[in-house]
Amino acid sequence: MPSDNNPQSDPPPQLKKAKEVSSNVALAMELPFTLVGAIAIGVALGYFLDRAIHTRPIFMVILGALGFIAGVREVIRRLPGN
Repeated sequence: MPSDNNPQSDPPPQLKKAKEVSSNVALAMELPFTLVGAIAIGVALGYFLDRAIHTRPIFMVILGALGFIAGVREVIRRLPGN
């Protein structure tokens, strides 16, 4: 039984490094969308809430700020080492 067919064996170092680099690139491309998405959802909910109850854009500002805080928190949570 050759050791090449062993599913338990470690991958070569080049493959490990390639997977790590591609994972980091994918994370770097995903994080801006995470932050902007949270802000956009907060602002949109605030906008529609302001329109529904006929108020000034106070809920849009508040929910946009909460979306920003949630987005930053999610970005920090997803960073390696945290």
